[in-house]
Amino acid sequence: MIDRQTSQERLDLLWVLASSAALIFLVRLVSLQVIGGSYYRELAEKNRTQVISQTAPRGRIYSADGEAIATSRPSFSLIYFPGQTKPGPELDRMARSLAGPLRADTEDLRRTISRAATRETPVRLAENLPAKVMLALSELKAVYPGIDIIVEARRYYPFGAYLSHLVGYIGKMDSRDWSRLSGEKTYSMDSRLGKAGLEKTYEKELKGKDGGIYLEVDSRGKLNRVLESRKWSPGADIYLTIDSKAQAAAEEGLKKSVSGKGAVVALDPRTGAVLAFASMPDYDPNMFVLSGSEKEGLAAGEVLPEFNVALQGTYPPGSIFKIVTSAAILESGRVSPEERVFCPGWYDAGSRIFKCWDKKGHGRVDFIEGLAKSCDVYYYTMGQRAGALAIEKYARAFGLGRPSGIALPDEKSGNVFGPSKRADKKSYWFIGDTLNLAIGQGETLVTPMQAADMIAAVANGGVFHRPYYVDRIVRGDGQVLKRSKPETTGEVELKDSTWALIREGLHSVVDEGTGRAAQIKGAEVYGKTGTAQNPHGKDHAWFVSYATVNGQPSKVAVAVLVEHGEHGASAAAPIAKAVIEAVLRNDLAVKQAGPAPAGAPAPSTSAPAGAPAREAT
Repeated sequence: MIDRQTSQERLDLLWVLASSAALIFLVRLVSLQVIGGSYYRELAEKNRTQVISQTAPRGRIYSADGEAIATSRPSFSLIYFPGQTKPGPELDRMARSLAGPLRADTEDLRRTISRAATRETPVRLAENLPAKVMLALSELKAVYPGIDIIVEARRYYPFGAYLSHLVGYIGKMDSRDWSRLSGEKTYSMDSRLGKAGLEKTYEKELKGKDGGIYLEVDSRGKLNRVLESRKWSPGADIYLTIDSKAQAAAEEGLKKSVSGKGAVVALDPRTGAVLAFASMPDYDPNMFVLSGSEKEGLAAGEVLPEFNVALQGTYPPGSIFKIVTSAAILESGRVSPEERVFCPGWYDAGSRIFKCWDKKGHGRVDFIEGLAKSCDVYYYTMGQRAGALAIEKYARAFGLGRPSGIALPDEKSGNVFGPSKRADKKSYWFIGDTLNLAIGQGETLVTPMQAADMIAAVANGGVFHRPYYVDRIVRGDGQVLKRSKPETTGEVELKDSTWALIREGLHSVVDEGTGRAAQIKGAEVYGKTGTAQNPHGKDHAWFVSYATVNGQPSKVAVAVLVEHGEHGASAAAPIAKAVIEAVLRNDLAVKQAGPAPAGAPAPSTSAPAGAPAREAT
């Protein structure tokens, strides 16, 4: 007798299993076709298509006066597209014919071509070919139809090392870059991208959209045919605030200095725009474009001079710090600027004798003479009267001890040396510490960028701007992606009488004091020399300065540091003069030309119609 109940239970179980299997199949189908449909379609398309990328031109980088500092130029690559030809005598002849122009090993080239022919996959045989080689290879295209030359864009820096620490360089993607950007469809393993400077900071804006040759392949990856060639789109152009003439003067001055090492930073005190930014030693970023990697771009044992002296170098300020001490002295209310101090060439601190830089002494000097002659004894005496805490306070007010905020990596803060810091460490403050602080020695450290910020604040009446070097970023269609605006970051408040006396003293420095080498005909130049003691060798030379023409607001403030330059007056001041003259060249030319005759048109400082916008560096 058949147990119908048992059979029905089995049938029900069978239906449950069948329904479950159908449900699982349906869920999987929905997952494949709906949820993951686009992903799997992309995989299928990749299985069907291969791409030989053609690098798009990166956006160009221009100075404020139209110099192309970084651009792109055509680069030729040799590609082999395997056809019906199998490895054999014909491919051997091709390898021998190509080896000569390419200066490649014939056997290595033969193996590469044979492997590509066997797999029926295209291969890049050479890239960045010189024009002469490209022409020689063009003749071989008619003999060997499988080879072709494609045009790509390669980064090019027309002036080599010019502005290298600001512009930076590009290089081939490494493992760290790939882990960070592997999700970006615009990058491949052999992409080149910004590695330093604004090339890195503005990588997204500068990178264009690559083109490529699209190839149809079968399921085994073998080439069927060339589908199409897609044109690239260039990146956005960056227009800097850098004055090419001022930059050239800064770099030339540093290269010709006694050590060839140091930094120059020039700012527009009205806005914070960077007019010149030089750091020595420098490097030629073109070597990384040609080689594709940092290590290949350097000779054996050579180290890339990436250290940015302008932002990362910290040095005792020496006598340029007397600007800060002057503010503390005058604001204290304990010192009359007319009061004189006798300088015999030394100062007796009781337990120790502190010397003036001029061993003969300066005689009796008041505030203006003390600043003009940079008399250490005057600042020893009056610095003590103002007090170390007051000097420390104004050092911080003048922006020392903190980064300027410029959009470049690894800027150092320097160090403000004062009693409050010693109190934090529960250590004593001695009279000798005050004397060293008053003349910018001891533990006080500043960067050239901070020194430029300080003198720019003196020029504009105490306002600090965030330094910026990009004026605008413009796409190829003319759309402005970014336009920089001045940004105030702080202000040092001093009495009008204090500002007036400091400026009078700084003018006397150049007019009749230690900075006479910075005098410029037609301009009112204000400055301060400095010599910073260096326990590791010769002293470093400083000069900070700004200038005006016809009493107008200053357009340029500059800080110059020459490592091991010994004397700011001889090593640094002439460089600052050249930079200021370059920035003010149009204003000085107009002033020297004199007033125009009645009814005559005003002289133009721009290029005539039809003239090229850029000027030679």
